[in-house]
Amino acid sequence: MLMWLQANLGTILVVLVLLVIVGFIIRNLIKNKKAGQTSCGCGCEHCAMRDSCHQKAK
Repeated sequence: MLMWLQANLGTILVVLVLLVIVGFIIRNLIKNKKAGQTSCGCGCEHCAMRDSCHQKAK
């Protein structure tokens, strides 16, 4: 087991770093969604899909 860890240490470290980065991205997306911000970074006034994203209450 120890030999396998030593042989694959570089790969394991790269995967862990990528997982941390993806985790931060997901956390940021969730935080922005809860704050009511859009995922595209622009306002919805001129967006062609604004009616499908934000349904008007009847």
